[in-house]
Amino acid sequence: MRTLSFSRLAKSLLLVAGLGVSFVSQAATEIKVAFNQSDKHPQYQALTALSEKLEQQTEGRYKLNIYPNELLGAQRAALELVQNGAIQMAIVANPLVENYNKDFIVIGLPYIYDSLEHQQKVFTSGILDDLFAATGRYGFDVLGAYTAGSRSIYTKGSAVNNLEEMKGKKIRVIQSETMRKMLSCMGGIGVPMNQGEVYTAIQQGVLDGAENNEITYADLKQYEVAPYFSRTKHLMVPDLIVTSSYFIASMPKQDQEVLKRLVKESIDHQFDLWRTQVQQAEELAKANNATFVEVDITPFQQSCSKLQQDLITSPVQKALYEKVIELQ
Repeated sequence: MRTLSFSRLAKSLLLVAGLGVSFVSQAATEIKVAFNQSDKHPQYQALTALSEKLEQQTEGRYKLNIYPNELLGAQRAALELVQNGAIQMAIVANPLVENYNKDFIVIGLPYIYDSLEHQQKVFTSGILDDLFAATGRYGFDVLGAYTAGSRSIYTKGSAVNNLEEMKGKKIRVIQSETMRKMLSCMGGIGVPMNQGEVYTAIQQGVLDGAENNEITYADLKQYEVAPYFSRTKHLMVPDLIVTSSYFIASMPKQDQEVLKRLVKESIDHQFDLWRTQVQQAEELAKANNATFVEVDITPFQQSCSKLQQDLITSPVQKALYEKVIELQ
C-alpha cells in the first residue's frame, strides 16, 4: 500500500474540507526587457507600473524584469535577441523596425505629428494595429509605441527663429540619410556624429548645434555649450515595444491578452510621465541660463513636405499617412 507524504496528505485533507488551499506556489515567469536609457526615464517608469499590473492580473504568473542602460546590449542587438527568443521584450527606435518593414517609415516622418497630443492620439487610436501586426514573420511582434518627445534645434551664439537663420548651420544628427535630408530641407547641414562627441564638437566650433528632445538636452548638459533651444519640433520618432513572437505564442491565451491590453493602457501613462519630465528638464536648463524659443513651424513643415512625399513610396504607406494626418 502506497503511503502519502505529509504535504500531500495535508493538501488532500484541506481539499476535502472544501478550503481549496494549495501549498504549491508557481514562480513567476520572468520577462526580460532590454532598455537603453536609465531607470529615471519615463519609459522605464511606465514599464515598471506595467509590470506591477501584469503580475497582479496574471495572479503572479508573469512579471517584467527591466534591464536599463543597455545592460542587454544596444537597441539593434536587443532586437536580435528578441527575434531569436534569447530575451522576451525590448524597447527599440522605429528606424530599426523600418529595416524589416518599410511601412514603419510613415510613423517616423519629419513633421508628420503637429504636437505631442496628436502623436498620443495616433498611438492610442488603433489605426496602427495592422502595421504592428505585420512583423510576426520576422520573429517579433510590436505591442505598442511610446513617445520619445519632439526633437528640436539647439545652437550656440544665437537662436534659430526661421528658415533663413538655419541656413548653413552645421547641426549634429543621428547617423541616418533621412536625417541629413531633413536638415537640408530645414535649411541647415546635417552632420552625423555619435552622441558622446557632440558636447566637445559644439564647444570647439565643429558644430553650430544639435537636435534632440528637452530631456536629453538637460541630462547631457548640452545647454552649457548650446544655450538656445528653438522649438522646431521637426521629428517625433516613436519607440516601439517589441516582444518575441515565440515567447508570446507560448503564453496562455488569457495571459497574452492581459499583456497586450496592459501595454496599450500604459501608453497614456507614459505620455503623462514624459510631459512631467520635459517640464522638469526645461526648468533645469533655464536655471542654467538656457533660452527656449517658440518657433512658427509652418514654414519648416512646408519646406519639408516634398521630403515627406518622396519617402512615401507605396499605396499602403500613403493610406497610413492620410489616417495619421486626419487625426490632427
